[in-house]
Amino acid sequence: MTKVFKTVKSSKVVISELMLPSHTNFSGKIHGGYILSLLDQIAFACASKFSGHYSVTASVDTVDFLAPIEVGELVTMRASVNYVGKTSMIVGIRVEAENIQTGQIKHCNSSYFTMVAKDKMGNNVTVPGLILSTDDDIRRFWNCIKMIANKKDKQNHEETFNYKSEEAFTELSKYNVQIDLV
Repeated sequence: MTKVFKTVKSSKVVISELMLPSHTNFSGKIHGGYILSLLDQIAFACASKFSGHYSVTASVDTVDFLAPIEVGELVTMRASVNYVGKTSMIVGIRVEAENIQTGQIKHCNSSYFTMVAKDKMGNNVTVPGLILSTDDDIRRFWNCIKMIANKKDKQNHEETFNYKSEEAFTELSKYNVQIDLV
């Protein structure tokens, strides 16, 4: 069987939504949880569109809240598949908010979701390969490789680091903590 490849461009999904008072938190800004819900929806749409299969969220790798979003702003989310593995995809999402009266646009959030393609029985299914057509496509793919490596380093650290060693306790003295073991 011939391997199928698709372009990053073919994965792109854009959604826009007007932010309403019902979306606010206690400080009157748009609630981060509401934005996370929208991020998960667009990640699903992007990954499912690219893979041709139902896709589930395996992890939310990064969510950087950069600027608050106000009631009445038009939020636009742009998603694309930045990386593919065998059955997984990393979807990058950029969130911008536009003041619809002034036209001013601000970058509010960047996020990365790892999604896994599933068949009708719920089993993992192979995703198409990714065609990198632009310098940005290549840069984003490499950034995902680095993100995956950092995640593996963190997992290895969790498994091998002795948190109770004298060296570990000495290192903690550099931080704003007090150790009071019972």
